[in-house]
Amino acid sequence: MTNKAGRSGSCILAGFALAAMLSCTTPSASAHEADRRVADANAPATTDAAARPQPQSTRRSVARAERGPYYVDFRARTAASWGHAFVWYGKTSEKAVEVAGLTPAGDTLAYVLGHITFVPSETGASYGDLDPEYLTASYRVYLNEADAKRVFAYIKELQASSPVWNAETVNCTGFIGDIAEFMGLKVPHRWQRPENFVNSLKEINGRRQMVRLSAK
Repeated sequence: MTNKAGRSGSCILAGFALAAMLSCTTPSASAHEADRRVADANAPATTDAAARPQPQSTRRSVARAERGPYYVDFRARTAASWGHAFVWYGKTSEKAVEVAGLTPAGDTLAYVLGHITFVPSETGASYGDLDPEYLTASYRVYLNEADAKRVFAYIKELQASSPVWNAETVNCTGFIGDIAEFMGLKVPHRWQRPENFVNSLKEINGRRQMVRLSAK
């Protein structure tokens, strides 16, 4: 499916100032960095509930109750303008991660034109998506194997069916918002900065860590 018009996010210019023209999402990663990479997949932002100090006697039981073998990590990072939202997803026991997000294909010109019309998109990893120093927000949720297969297949389908990008209607927060909605999460309004969107997503879902999809 494609993102619906009106599902807008915050990868948009506040004006046509020079700084914002540089890019909401920096150019896609170079060819030698494939969409599936090796990164520290077990090191999301430390704001996750599981990362907060807990009594030793309960820490292990909470982790068992709230974590599954697979995950989707909703993330936001800095960029030259308002930032970028994307997801990591994969298996908790592996360091290799998949990256999915919606960005304009090409350079700064494509980004600027994307504030006026629809431009071709890319849906894999973009520069900076794997660098922890750029991370501004993270909300990781865990899945069992059966649900993970459904969610991962949906992400692939969404990537394949998102050929265009537009700052106001078909953008990065709308893209990850569709993933969150498919997973049954409550989704905040998408017209906000990527960092705020991810943090809002975490809060309105009560920082829950385990997601179970409804029956088909």
